[in-house]
Amino acid sequence: MSNKDRISALVGPASFAAAGGLSVVTAIFAALTIEHRSTEDIITSLEADGIHWVEVSANGLQVFLDGTAPDEATRFRAETRASAMVDADRVINRLEVAAFEVSEPPRFSLDMLRNGDGIQLIGLIPGPEGDEAFAVAEAIADIAGSADVVNMVETASLAAPENWDAALAYGLRALEALPRSKVTVLADRVEVEAVAETREQRAEFVARLQQNQPSGVEVVLDISAPRPVITPFTLRFVRDAGGARFETCTADTPAARDQIVSAGRTAGATGTVPCTIGLGVPSPSWGDAVATSLAALTELGNGSVTLSDADVTLIAAQGTAQDHFDTVVGELDADLPAVFSLQAILPEPETLASTGPARFTATYDAEQGARLRGRLPDGRIGESVESFATAIFGADRTDLATRGVPDLPQGWSVRVMAGLTALSELEDGMLTVEPDVLRLSGRTGDDEMISRLTRQLSEDLGPGVNFQMDVRYDETLDPIASQPTPEQCEARIREIQDETKITFDPGSTEINRAAGAVLDQIADVLPDCLHVSMEIGGHTDAQGGEDMNLNLSQARADAVLNGLLARGVLVSNLTAQGYGESQPIADNDTEDGREQNRRIDFRLLASAEIVDAAADADDQPRTRGGVLAAGAIADWPFDIRPLPRPIAPPEASDAN
Repeated sequence: MSNKDRISALVGPASFAAAGGLSVVTAIFAALTIEHRSTEDIITSLEADGIHWVEVSANGLQVFLDGTAPDEATRFRAETRASAMVDADRVINRLEVAAFEVSEPPRFSLDMLRNGDGIQLIGLIPGPEGDEAFAVAEAIADIAGSADVVNMVETASLAAPENWDAALAYGLRALEALPRSKVTVLADRVEVEAVAETREQRAEFVARLQQNQPSGVEVVLDISAPRPVITPFTLRFVRDAGGARFETCTADTPAARDQIVSAGRTAGATGTVPCTIGLGVPSPSWGDAVATSLAALTELGNGSVTLSDADVTLIAAQGTAQDHFDTVVGELDADLPAVFSLQAILPEPETLASTGPARFTATYDAEQGARLRGRLPDGRIGESVESFATAIFGADRTDLATRGVPDLPQGWSVRVMAGLTALSELEDGMLTVEPDVLRLSGRTGDDEMISRLTRQLSEDLGPGVNFQMDVRYDETLDPIASQPTPEQCEARIREIQDETKITFDPGSTEINRAAGAVLDQIADVLPDCLHVSMEIGGHTDAQGGEDMNLNLSQARADAVLNGLLARGVLVSNLTAQGYGESQPIADNDTEDGREQNRRIDFRLLASAEIVDAAADADDQPRTRGGVLAAGAIADWPFDIRPLPRPIAPPEASDAN
């Protein structure tokens, strides 16, 4: 081999070796560059988020996070930040979380909100898991009756703070007394916010809640009687063959109300004039504008005047002389306060065209449904009106026999839908829509419905649309007015018991078949008497020991109460009380007298009796309706009802 060949043989491997070494150096340099860049990027991102406690290191493609996070959320945020800068698979999380220090017991609180929709509960209360929350839920269920209850209360298995039971009992008492309220219960404080309907009711609420306030608990009462917000602010007065009357009346101040009522009487209104004082008046001159408008309508003769916020619509009776109409309208326009605008309408005299076929009628009965006849716009608009009718009355309760035609008066479908909406609010009635007028007649069991429908139609129809209402209040349809009186409730139950008494087997607290039949009859009466507070009193004869008779009578009263509850009766207005042998009605020395003394009585329970009896509860060996916790509700008889305690069979006698 020549020297040249030897050199060539040596140069080749050396070149490969040199290239390989260079590649290794380059790879190492690249890895170090990636490590440095990754750590720098992550550190920069963490510091931008205020995280300075993380140590970032790298080994090849792996990035290590070390350090102690103050909490789990911050640890997770640091890891997320790092994973956003490099591939998450490269991040090795070695972060720890600082150990929690033992915290102080939580501050227990219970927020209770009650309105017309029901009761909402939220908070954290002490006690064995579930027990206290269950007791509160039972108390709230009695207060709510058939209304909805949203319960988001949690319990902590910790001892109750001092005064917690007394504060909770007072809070429940306040919630029961106030239909629209928010009650916040703390261990040392109860905050009550409520709205009363009138000043008199507010004074009654305050006086009631100032009684038997728990010692050691601060009570804050914030009970107001605000005016309702009325929108739009509406008043409508009508003079026709039926007389003069307000169909709805609102005022912004007592002085304005007196001014309006006086003007209404001058315009011919008679009887009681209900006029709601509310918020929403567009001008301090509301009373002046109403009085001026009523005077103009009186001058005009018959017709109607409607004020909706700052719009005044005066509609004269058909046949009013044009020159007289012009004079009255001109004077009214000049006399109205500046902020009010006037629209005056003199209906055209009736002609064949105006009394022709452009007519829509609907009749409605709450039991039978709706019957629609007459003309609607053709095409999709008429179909929309029919769909609207079936939506509010029900597809299976709507008899449709309408006809779609073109060239109906402008706004016809709007008037029909507004009238149908109002008609659906009545117990029964009839709606008539004609080119120049909308008529609504019918009956309602809501004494405020007429005013509400007037405001609703005024808003839906807009100014300038003539409508007439002949809706009357029928007291027999009013579920409140038709309720029996407390005395009638007591008499109905007494009549049942006069025929057959509630009796028990000797020494027993179980409802037997005969007593069950009597309870069935009483259970049919009580749903109409939920507004009446009554007591179920248990009594025995004088045989046996006094304490034994007292316990036996209480257990039997509880058994009757639970028997009614098992029959689906709401018992929030009932309390069970045992009197033992203390109130005989006959001679205990005769068998007939003892039989009369062994009885269950239902009697009316006045509010004052409830408070007085509750104030004496600590001196009684029994409770009315159970207890929430020891001493928790000594000052108010909430119906938190445990099952009756087992009663040992009497030893001295079985006759009681």
